[in-house]
Amino acid sequence: MSGHESTYEPTTAFGKWLDARLPIVRMVHAQAVDFPTPRNLNYWWTFGGILSFCLVAQIVTGIVLAMHYQPSAELAFDSVERIRRDVNFGWLLRNLHAVGASMFFLAAYIHIFRGLYYGSYKAPREVLWIIGVLIFLAMMATAFMGYSLPWGQMSLWGVTVITNLFSSLDSIWKGLGTTIVEWLWGGYSVSGVTLNRFYALHYLLPFVLAGLVGLHIWALHVVGQNSPTGLDIKTKSDSVPFTPYATSKDAVGMFAFLLLFCWFAFFLPDYLGHADNYIPANPLVTPPHIVPEWYFLPFYAILRAIPSKLGGVIAMFGAIAVLFFVPWLDTSKVRSTKYRPLYRWFFWLFAFSCLALGWLGSKPAEAEYVFWARVFTFYYFAHFLIVMPLVGWFETPLKVPGSITEAVLGKDKGAKLAPAKS
Repeated sequence: MSGHESTYEPTTAFGKWLDARLPIVRMVHAQAVDFPTPRNLNYWWTFGGILSFCLVAQIVTGIVLAMHYQPSAELAFDSVERIRRDVNFGWLLRNLHAVGASMFFLAAYIHIFRGLYYGSYKAPREVLWIIGVLIFLAMMATAFMGYSLPWGQMSLWGVTVITNLFSSLDSIWKGLGTTIVEWLWGGYSVSGVTLNRFYALHYLLPFVLAGLVGLHIWALHVVGQNSPTGLDIKTKSDSVPFTPYATSKDAVGMFAFLLLFCWFAFFLPDYLGHADNYIPANPLVTPPHIVPEWYFLPFYAILRAIPSKLGGVIAMFGAIAVLFFVPWLDTSKVRSTKYRPLYRWFFWLFAFSCLALGWLGSKPAEAEYVFWARVFTFYYFAHFLIVMPLVGWFETPLKVPGSITEAVLGKDKGAKLAPAKS
């Protein structure tokens, strides 16, 4: 996948025969054992491996759950309860899958903010970043369709509200939005037909997601990993083999993450869901407060902050679309925010704005909540479109170390080790 050569040499006759015809063991060894990794990576870099684990866990549990689920308006809700009560270990599979969705997004958000903080989107990693944003979009589409499957009150009305947003396109092209909504619904209202369509797509999209993850890893191994200093590997002393150094660190991070995962899955499996979704779907009764899952709340707050329906839809999708252009919006010559004292304040203000939008998205659309949602929505876009370009021009960054080795060992020792070429 990259130009890195493996030190693997087969020792058996069969190994040599296979390596000459299909060098898959050599390729795996080059990418998972010998791959040079920056020696100063911290635990924020474990979330790539954690996300891979979450994806595999979601696919495996999802396939087994699909064997027992009934995608019809009459049977869906009861089939979910039957899985939890009557299927062997069905309670465990359902808990792991439902909690796993939240853990997947938690890890994804940490991974994204780590990339933003350390400048992992800057050249030569633009394509790596863009593929990551595509993965995030695929995750959101998959999770939205999965939220409809329990067919409770929040599932039904959440699908109704979100899909209805496309009707705003009627103001651009008459009939366009209504046509899209009716196509999504498979009729003139959300029904069992809609549920069946979303079930099929929810089953399909994780495999699309797996393909994108494969591209993401490929792109990563072509350009190499970023580091907390924002410096690339220049000499052999700057790096360590991926195994055992990075894998042992990832194992510790994975264990800590699994403790949180299991705590929710075994003790609080329903805590992250909405109580109304444990009521069977009823198209004649509207919940008093319709909200999506917690990981969609910041974007839901942005949607409601704009008084125009079409404007809200544009802002909501624009909040994700702007991420594609981050590599070109940031004008700083320095990658890592660690060496950008002025921008660091704006970054943490951005992080606070995202958390505030998530909290505001869970609240009713009342005057004070809408006002603050508009304030934080303004800063969300201003951070990318104003702060990133301007601060990069005017900021005086701190002195960046000459190499990763110098950042770890100090200038004198780093200078002694620097001549060793990779």
